[in-house]
Amino acid sequence: MKRNQWVRKLVMTSVVLTMVFPMLAACSSSKDTKTGQERTLRIGVLYGGYDDSYFRQQFTDVYEYTHPNVKIEIVPAIDQSDQQYNQGEEKDRKEPNRLEAVKKIMDGSNPVDIIVTDPAQFRILARDGMLKQLDPLMQQDKFDTTDFVPAVLDGIKSMGDGNMFGLAPTFYSSALLYNKKLFADAGVEPPTDGMTWDEVFNKARLVTKGEGADRKYGFSFDRYAGGDPFWSMTYSYIAPLQLRMFDNKGEKMTVNTGPWEKVWNSITKLSTDKIMPTQNDGMMENNTKPGPFDHDSFLSGKVAMVLSDFGYLNNDLANAMRNASKIKGFNKFDWDIVTAPSHPEAPGISGSVNMNNIFAINNKAPNPDDAWDFVKFINSEEWAKIRSRSSYEMVSRKQFIKPKDGSSYNIDAFFNVKPVIPTNQDAEDLMSEKPALWQVNDIGRTLFQEVINGKKTTKQALAEWETKGNEMLQQIKNNPNGGSETVPGRIYGG
Repeated sequence: MKRNQWVRKLVMTSVVLTMVFPMLAACSSSKDTKTGQERTLRIGVLYGGYDDSYFRQQFTDVYEYTHPNVKIEIVPAIDQSDQQYNQGEEKDRKEPNRLEAVKKIMDGSNPVDIIVTDPAQFRILARDGMLKQLDPLMQQDKFDTTDFVPAVLDGIKSMGDGNMFGLAPTFYSSALLYNKKLFADAGVEPPTDGMTWDEVFNKARLVTKGEGADRKYGFSFDRYAGGDPFWSMTYSYIAPLQLRMFDNKGEKMTVNTGPWEKVWNSITKLSTDKIMPTQNDGMMENNTKPGPFDHDSFLSGKVAMVLSDFGYLNNDLANAMRNASKIKGFNKFDWDIVTAPSHPEAPGISGSVNMNNIFAINNKAPNPDDAWDFVKFINSEEWAKIRSRSSYEMVSRKQFIKPKDGSSYNIDAFFNVKPVIPTNQDAEDLMSEKPALWQVNDIGRTLFQEVINGKKTTKQALAEWETKGNEMLQQIKNNPNGGSETVPGRIYGG
């Protein structure tokens, strides 16, 4: 099923590109037509090695077509094909250091011109002076950014200490999706933009009702029935608070504190009071007839509010509503979205905003002019207009962010928020230097589930996380790239 969706997406992308090549040809740089010399523009990405066709279709094919004298080469910092036939034991494999790998292709004998990175690495590269400042180039070419989503533009500027060291043509964001019918049935006013988490949780309590298979839950971090709240809350709820698991050296846990206890108590209470469904609360009883959307807590009508991304609204939800008359056992209902909730300590900041593809120019770029021309091109209005046809992510220019197929909903909710700005560079460096630190999360996840199951109190669980985490940190200190005997399983490298 997923493969078919991917193939359809690929075909549609190819069709769109075929239609728009002539339209964008006018954007071609004049210097390409004046010289017959072919030039190579090298773009560095974090992972690659198998097939770069998808990345090319997303970002580079149109540019190469409209700039016939520029050949684009995609350079992966970590070539995954090198590891394909690695016959060593998993526990003996060394996890590649992502930051070191990125810096290597930027600082080697044949440096890349452009690097495509995420916020954490982008901030470090800007801090270390490895990226070209774009402000003078933007002023020189009168590059207009007034239409850029503030969450993107201000976020990148904040990561560069007030300066622009990159641009992101697309971004991801989530909003709070709600079922109008469930609120009306409960006689509760629906949520509004700018609410705090506590205000949303209070509304969730008011709209929750019923027992067993008929229970209607007030809130869920995602739409997946019986999902795991630990990972969802880590990014959506905890990230804006900038809470840390360990100290700057990665040698001492910092979770056994009042702020961590408050967070865990808040979320576990939603679970134990059955305001939010968890893995313990199956969405369908054994004696209940299966429904068409038992896997989806929102479409099944079981949850009143969920955090939702742009792709879900434009695809799963829109398709279900459009074809409601053909779906046996499904009743169409009205819905809308508001901005994702935030904490009073971090007003308006959402942990669900992310820029996975920030394009920056290497300070050692052999072809800085071509590099800037490319970055400017894929962040242009022309490119955004075409790319906005995607149903899965949003372009960074507001005028082209619109509901699909004539739908009408509060789409501004996706970009009227601020992203979480990484503030602790020591922690970012540590995660790059010691990939095994991600295993500390596994301990917390296991203990959090025990709190939900009533086997431990929050205080007990956090104290145990501190103790076991400190043991693991010592093991990781001795073997930064290796595994740990404390928690089995894979090493999370980011």
